[in-house]
Amino acid sequence: MKALGLGLVLLAAALTPISAQVTVELTLDQDLFLPAESIPLVARITNRSGQSLHLGRSEDWLSFSVEMRDGAVVPKLGEVPVGEEFVLESSRVVTLHVDLAPYFALNRSGRYSVTATMQIKDWNQSVRSQPKSFDIVESARMWEQAIGVPNSSLGTNATPEIRKFILHQANSTKSQLRLYVRLTDASGGRTFRVFPIGPMVSFGRPEPQVDKFSNLHLLYQAGPRSFNYAVINPDGEIITRRTYDYAEKRPRLQPDAEGKILVTGGVRRPTPQDVPSSTEAKSTESESKPIPSPGEMMPPEI
Repeated sequence: MKALGLGLVLLAAALTPISAQVTVELTLDQDLFLPAESIPLVARITNRSGQSLHLGRSEDWLSFSVEMRDGAVVPKLGEVPVGEEFVLESSRVVTLHVDLAPYFALNRSGRYSVTATMQIKDWNQSVRSQPKSFDIVESARMWEQAIGVPNSSLGTNATPEIRKFILHQANSTKSQLRLYVRLTDASGGRTFRVFPIGPMVSFGRPEPQVDKFSNLHLLYQAGPRSFNYAVINPDGEIITRRTYDYAEKRPRLQPDAEGKILVTGGVRRPTPQDVPSSTEAKSTESESKPIPSPGEMMPPEI
């Protein structure tokens, strides 16, 4: 009877679907993007098989596919890189961070879904994730301005490269306006970067100005009495981000005699989102968990 009981246990284990032992879960921080915007995707792999998994032995061990709502397959522009070979021990979780945008032709507005397939070579089996949906949406152009960017490699007297800052607004799925910045070449045909700045009230109008260093200063209303301020350099990097509250006067952008642009009026309120980071805001917030790099192990969630 003991032998029969052991045999039944082994048979049950053999018949257990692999999807119950090893899972792949996809998550997105947001579900709405503009064409050419980065689409940061997180793939979370959990191993409950009772044995270690040797992953990353081949380039196609973890692959992604994207479909439109009508089932049409989105053409691939390349394979999504997912890091080097590693071992995932039983009862452990690994979190991988990838960007879908450079590797798929996501240039049309519409509803999309992404799926991941993991090949387990040791078992000659595969695991497929549940699809994760997102939208590519068109946006309304609000403002644009060309800027000159010195080309240091050609000397100080060389003709500067011309780029263009463009502001867009788009409606999110919650009927909330979001403000975006797009950085392009002079013609607007080549996009270097496009990224969201933040939510914006429908009755507000962003206040953009460019300083003598070709940095874009942007002040916009994010709430009934709150305003966000951001500075974006010619490489499309946010170098300053602050929050101001309406006080006796409304916050506004004001250039000084030296060509610098300052925020006048309002009262600055430190927040954890400040760039550079605010010491005062940090002291009131608990420490955040570090973002794992591709292939880094994390303890399993219970």
